[in-house]
Parts: sequence; C-alpha cells; structure tokens
Amino acid sequence: MDFTLFYDIPPHVFISCAALLGCVFGSFYAVCIYRHGAGLSLVWPPSHCPHCQERLRPWELVPVLSWLTLRGRCRHCGKSIHWRYPAVEAVSGGVSALLAWKFGPSVEFCTYFFFCGMLIVASGIDFAEFLLPDVITLGGAALALPAAPLLLGLPWELSLAGGLAGAGMFWLVRALHGLRCGYEGMGLGDVKLMLLLGLLCGVQRLPLLVIVAGVTALAYLLLAAVATRQPAATMRVPFGPFLCAGFLTVVLAGDDIMSWWLALLAS
Repeated sequence: MDFTLFYDIPPHVFISCAALLGCVFGSFYAVCIYRHGAGLSLVWPPSHCPHCQERLRPWELVPVLSWLTLRGRCRHCGKSIHWRYPAVEAVSGGVSALLAWKFGPSVEFCTYFFFCGMLIVASGIDFAEFLLPDVITLGGAALALPAAPLLLGLPWELSLAGGLAGAGMFWLVRALHGLRCGYEGMGLGDVKLMLLLGLLCGVQRLPLLVIVAGVTALAYLLLAAVATRQPAATMRVPFGPFLCAGFLTVVLAGDDIMSWWLALLAS
C-alpha cells in the first residue's frame, strides 16, 4: 500500500483521525467481549440493549458520546448499560492515537493497529472471564509469524526466538509452580499469549515487556486489595491485560527506555 498520499496530512490531523477510527473499532471490540461471555454470535442479532433486546439506532451507537448522552442507560427500558462499552471505546481510541503519534501513516501503524485490536479484545475477555481465547492467541501468533519480518522489519530469527523464549519461559514458570504448590498459578492462555507477543516484539525486548507487566499487575493487585478490603494473597488477577500493557509500552517507548537504562548502568 502506498502511504505517500498521506504524508502531507498534518500530524495532529492524522492522530485525531486515528483516535476516531480507534473509537469506532472499539465499539466492535466491546461487542466481541460481551458476546463471547454471553455465548452469542458476533454477526447476529444486530446491536441491541442486553436487557430489553431493543435494536439500537445509529445515533445510539456513537462511540463514548452516546453512552454519556444517555447517561449510561438504555433509551427504551431505562436500565443501566455497562461502563465497559465506553471504556473499551476510549482505550481503543487512545491506543490508536498513540500508535499514530509514534508511527504516522505507515505499514507499522496499520500492523500494530490490527494486532492491538486483537489484544484489547483478549484483555477484555480475560478481565471478564479469566480466559484468553485460542482464536486470538494462537490465531494471532500464526499471523504474527510472517507479519513481524515482512511488515515490521523485525529479523525473523529474533522474532522466532522471542516467541519461543516468551512461551517457553512462561510454560516453565507454570510447570514449576504446579509442582511446588500442587495447582496452576498461571493459565495456559498466558503461555500462548506470550508466544504471540514474543513474535511481535522480538527476544531482545522481552525482559522489558515482562517487567512492565509484573509491575503494573502488582500495582493493580494492591489497589484492588485496598479498594475491596480483601487480602491481596486471596485475590485472582488476570495477567493477560498486563502483558498486553507491557507489549504496548515496548512498542511505543521500548528503545528509548532501553537506551536510558543502558546509559544509567554505564554512568
């Protein structure tokens, strides 16, 4: 695809358009998350209220704004519409804007936009169900295998090493935890997700990804424990969303962070 036609677009315009596009796709991501848990088809029935089943009109489907205008309630039955819908739309729009800021109109932007959409859906499902669907993790890995070297310019040996190292490391942690404690402390879905993320980011950036995921997951656990007044040791935390957050951090600022860290060690 020839992106030279878009080079004259001012950066702030492209970023704004990307954010809008991300919000629109976010509506679809939110539907995927909800319908996966409900066991419903993605194509039928059309968008509707989950309570009264009334079909939603186009003006009720404007990302974020419709939910705010309707004050989070269905116009027909008055029951609450879950905040996950505008949240997913906003997250998708924000991620898209950040990718547009980092990569501009390019193959890299389109590629990361596609995979980040998959990761947003996977994260939402993991938060809701503690489950990472194979169609996303393994299906995404199958697509990432050619996409990383052909579209992202990542040497195939680094990509393959990243996928194998990421999945292998998490499988080993899972196995050792099971041997020691007698139960699985990590789902197999996280292992498959690391295969996908490792293929996309390469082996050299895996440590940063895991560190960011661990730190953000720990922060979330502590905040959730304070908010719910439950012991942190008894709470379950889905790790998939934090692995995805680590991946996004690596994509947007991984090289800068690594350069800063190496300079700090050398000083």
